[in-house]
Amino acid sequence: MESVRSNFNSVAQKYDQQRSHLIPCFDDFYQIACENINYSGNSPKILDIGAGTGLFSNFVLKKYPDARITLVDLSEKMLEIAEKRFSDSPNVKIVCEDFTKHHFTDTYDVVISSLAIHHLVDQDKIELYNSIYFNLNQGGIFINAEQISGSSEYFVKLYEERWKEKIENSGLTDEEINAAYERIKLDKRSPLFQQLTWLSDAGFKEVDCLYKYYDFAVIYAKK
Repeated sequence: MESVRSNFNSVAQKYDQQRSHLIPCFDDFYQIACENINYSGNSPKILDIGAGTGLFSNFVLKKYPDARITLVDLSEKMLEIAEKRFSDSPNVKIVCEDFTKHHFTDTYDVVISSLAIHHLVDQDKIELYNSIYFNLNQGGIFINAEQISGSSEYFVKLYEERWKEKIENSGLTDEEINAAYERIKLDKRSPLFQQLTWLSDAGFKEVDCLYKYYDFAVIYAKK
């Protein structure tokens, strides 16, 4: 994960402003993820895995201003942005650590993740999904707003072509686009059907894909 850490450290300052260009379905992607975080109280306990600059958590806080959120990420530069973003939010805790190695002792009402888990090999994804299940309270929800692989080489190529068409006409500079192409070389994406199966095998009662736009998917699992 060291290459992931150094790469995201290098783009931390521009990360947020590039998101809507690099995620063609940006609005729907995060809106659908957030609107399906359903908690009966006002102060859910939330874990954000691979939180980066805290973009996803920021959307969640607009829905639940009193949420208690723990952000975990291995990029210190990304988390510096998160610290500034949440400087007036006393219920936000930030942990700089590799989330695959962090020992979570608390349990949570909601676990969220956005564009992070696809950096793990399959076995590490499986182990993480089992860990998330274990650390969720009964009835808890896991929402992963993620990039997935196509189910065959045909769809892998199709998704890549469509994404490149979008970002090359997005207004990003050539330097920014080339940097994005370098970052995706670090990806270890898995097909959607495999990930849904792994979540079911981990013990989740309700598992489905709530939204999909080519290789962008919002995956939902309820304990």
